[in-house]
Amino acid sequence: MTSARSVTRSAPSSVQATTVTSTLLTVQTSGRGFTDLTSEVARFIAEAHAGEGALTLFIRHTSASLTIQENADPSVLVDLTTALSRLAPENAGWSHDTEGPDDMPAHIKTMLTQTSLQVPVLNGRLALGTWQAIYLIEHRSRPHRREIVLQFIGSNR
Repeated sequence: MTSARSVTRSAPSSVQATTVTSTLLTVQTSGRGFTDLTSEVARFIAEAHAGEGALTLFIRHTSASLTIQENADPSVLVDLTTALSRLAPENAGWSHDTEGPDDMPAHIKTMLTQTSLQVPVLNGRLALGTWQAIYLIEHRSRPHRREIVLQFIGSNR
């Protein structure tokens, strides 16, 4: 059990949500793997003149997903790719294989990960931790064009 003395909290702050700003981010993937979206998402927050609020990211696909993961050691992404491949291998006798042997495993990997994320925005900046980045995960082996809706709701600077 955690002692109450080891927990701290800043004073609450509140703002009136006065703006909704949206954009569609299009990403050309190079096939299976992770694409770091953090700088592009931060650019959107800056262009939206975001102050305090929340950013929602939503990927419009069923064979690719979104995640927040470590950005310091590239071997983390390699190991995550390996883990997902073990959880949903290509040649497991899936019924759905119309688009190839990587299609059904891609759907399973998307179900196990996330199609949307929400990131707080504080003082006009994404409230990500030091080692966190926002990634698109391409689960298919071929390159694809992926669309992610970005929507900021909150106050402007």
